[in-house]
Amino acid sequence: MGRKRQLDRVPSGPGRKSRRQKDPEFESAKDKKAEKKAKRPKLDGLKKKKKGKPKAAPPPVALDSEGSTDESDLPDDFGDDEEVSDTTPQVVDGAQGDASDEKNEGSDDEEDGDEESDDGDEGGDQGMESYDEGDSSDEEELLPIEKAAKKGRKKEEEDNRLAEEELQTNIAATETLVLPSGQEVEKDAHIASDLTLVQQRIRDVQFVLADFKARKQEGKGRSDYVQQLRRDLCTYYSYNEFLMEKLMDLFPQDITDVLEANEVPRPMTIRANTLKTRRRDLAQALISRGVNLDPIGKWSKVGLVVYDSQVPVGATPEYLAGHYMLQGGSSFLPVMALAPQEKERVLDMCAAPGGKSSYIAALMKNSGSLFANDANADRAKAIVSNLHRMGVHNSVVSAYDARTFPKIMHGFDRVLLDAPCSGTGVIAKDPAVKTSKDEKDIQRCSHLQKELILAAIDCCNANSPTGGYVVYSTCSIMVEENEWVIDYALKMRSVRLVPTGLPFGNEGFVNFKQHRFHPAMKMTRRFYPHTHNLDGFFVAKLQKFSNKMPGEEQKPKPDKETNGQAKGDKSTDKAADKGQKRKNADSKEPNNTNKKRKFDPPQTPKQQGGKKNKTDTPQGEKSSPKLKGILKKSPQNAASGGKPSPTTKKRGKPSPTTKKRGKPSPTTKKRGKPSPNMKKKGKPAKKG
Repeated sequence: MGRKRQLDRVPSGPGRKSRRQKDPEFESAKDKKAEKKAKRPKLDGLKKKKKGKPKAAPPPVALDSEGSTDESDLPDDFGDDEEVSDTTPQVVDGAQGDASDEKNEGSDDEEDGDEESDDGDEGGDQGMESYDEGDSSDEEELLPIEKAAKKGRKKEEEDNRLAEEELQTNIAATETLVLPSGQEVEKDAHIASDLTLVQQRIRDVQFVLADFKARKQEGKGRSDYVQQLRRDLCTYYSYNEFLMEKLMDLFPQDITDVLEANEVPRPMTIRANTLKTRRRDLAQALISRGVNLDPIGKWSKVGLVVYDSQVPVGATPEYLAGHYMLQGGSSFLPVMALAPQEKERVLDMCAAPGGKSSYIAALMKNSGSLFANDANADRAKAIVSNLHRMGVHNSVVSAYDARTFPKIMHGFDRVLLDAPCSGTGVIAKDPAVKTSKDEKDIQRCSHLQKELILAAIDCCNANSPTGGYVVYSTCSIMVEENEWVIDYALKMRSVRLVPTGLPFGNEGFVNFKQHRFHPAMKMTRRFYPHTHNLDGFFVAKLQKFSNKMPGEEQKPKPDKETNGQAKGDKSTDKAADKGQKRKNADSKEPNNTNKKRKFDPPQTPKQQGGKKNKTDTPQGEKSSPKLKGILKKSPQNAASGGKPSPTTKKRGKPSPTTKKRGKPSPTTKKRGKPSPNMKKKGKPAKKG
């Protein structure tokens, strides 16, 4: 009925079958199991080899001369209980039956072993599902069409790899790049060139410039390759040569990354208005309307990035209610650097269309006072509408020229100047910048920005207890509009650079080509499209430490009133000195202006106090001898020998000014004549 049990075989221990005993299976269950085995993938190649590997044959046994074997030469596997047959087996009926039974038992044992291995595989398949799905396990069970498709995919991948290697040719190993001649360049200028060839030449030139000494063409310098690269980039990306040269100076290594980033628009960003809602509530409301969005990043708590939307983002009920503002991510940065506090007096000099102003009001929580100014009156209307929509009621909107604003109002705690610029950082929004800007435009913008930043510093109050800060920002990446302007402000006003407080961004230039700027320029921040996925931007924060100009502190100038008083005092002192000198000279020196003049007779004390007139001395009288003796004996005459001193002679002669003054002016003569009206008035009236 059942299998014979080998009583004489020593058990080696409990096997897997005894550890995992299963219920008896009927024929129907066995059929199902066979079907499962057929469907299940086979073992991997390593297990197949191990399973199919034949058992090692026992070593040959040495035979005696009589043809029998010695027991000592038998292998260990053979036990004493087993019978060893002779070399010439004898066929016996009973023995043959026993052998057939043993063979059947061995075949049954092998089947049982296969079942055990299958059972073990079923348990191992759970931990090796990913491994069994490999190429080696699936190749034999794939259909012919699947095998052909798999081979086709491998061949396609190999072809793609070879094609990529062909595109990126190794110039150093094969041949050097030959630049086009002058005639070819002129021909390309008049004829539309193939952009694919231009792109390949751009890659080749950049490859040569990476190791110029080893890969250059004989007789060609680096300037030739750079010039060719500039022409090709202008052709491929549609820039003018001036702007392309500026960009290549700024980004010598990653110029292609910058140009590619300018071709892709920046993601749409919105700012939640904290005066009316929170960012979490706003995000839930917009998601329910079919807007796919995410937070802009860890650096902002109010920004959201919109990927796509089923409704227009600028016309939702939340937008009309003022819950958010459509604003670029880079426009958050200047306001974050300004960091306005509550109950402060803040000025936004170039505020249109009002995105930054509304953000400032939200940070101030509608406290204090906010002055939003823009030179264009039409754009100032947009400021008014946006501030009304966002619920801002601490603001004053004006339309003055920002350069003259310090004459109108000053003494602000903080000032934000988002200066007008060339727009080289927002080429993705305005592609016309590629060809419309030149050197004059850059210089014109730079000059205007220098005037505006000086006006912004003058509007700020250095003695403010909480502020005294000025933030300067532009949407340009040109050095002439950023570092040059800040360096000019540091020289002309009493300000210093301070950290912006922004958690990311590239440092400003301290050295650029032949220019050298202030070492503190590292505190400024630059933002690029290809590194930060934001519009090109520049942010600098200044602190005003004195309301006086740098020159006024060293050389103080007196006021106008003190100047007038000083001048008047000097003039009066000089006049007093001259008058005193004349009095002293008159009292000391005798009146010897005329030698032939006859001296007057001695006067009485009353007459000495009065004025001397010519009529007091009679013309006919001569001077008495007593007076002559007195004059001779006087010390002054004795010292001078009776002669008048040279000073007396000089003083006796009238000066030219005196002569001129003595003559009546023509106006005096005219005034001396009576007017005809006076004559008419002087005539007696005729009696009727």
